[in-house]
Amino acid sequence: MSLLARRADTASICPSDAAREIYEGDGGGWRTLMEPARQAAWRLVAAGKVEVTQAGRPVAEAEARGPIRIRRAR
Repeated sequence: MSLLARRADTASICPSDAAREIYEGDGGGWRTLMEPARQAAWRLVAAGKVEVTQAGRPVAEAEARGPIRIRRAR
């Protein structure tokens, strides 16, 4: 949520942005945090705080395949 707070109200983030923010260290080790970041996004969806989108449209967890974006709930 803090990443979204630093961006415009209409902006979205990638789960990799959150993984990179949390990861401590150099290199690509943040990739190990991608699945936890995606799971956290779905928890925030359930709480009504964010939407997960693909091609700019909200998607349900069961429908999401491939890259996703996270934005504030509208």
